[in-house]
Amino acid sequence: MISEEQLDTYRLEGTKLRVIRDANPENDVRGIVVAWDEQSVLIRKPNRRVVKLDRHYSYQPASEQRADPWL
Repeated sequence: MISEEQLDTYRLEGTKLRVIRDANPENDVRGIVVAWDEQSVLIRKPNRRVVKLDRHYSYQPASEQRADPWL
């Protein structure tokens, strides 16, 4: 699970993230952190829509190469 400090850093810096939900890269969500609570994170996608995602997903900067969270 991603930490409060890491989420706050991503939000303050406006870092575009990749949220890896499963093994298929086409299902990744890309966007910036808007808000969060104990169970979920709100991500604003480039089309300005907001999605609510579980905090247990893998979060990484979109500029980095996609990591396999199951290794």
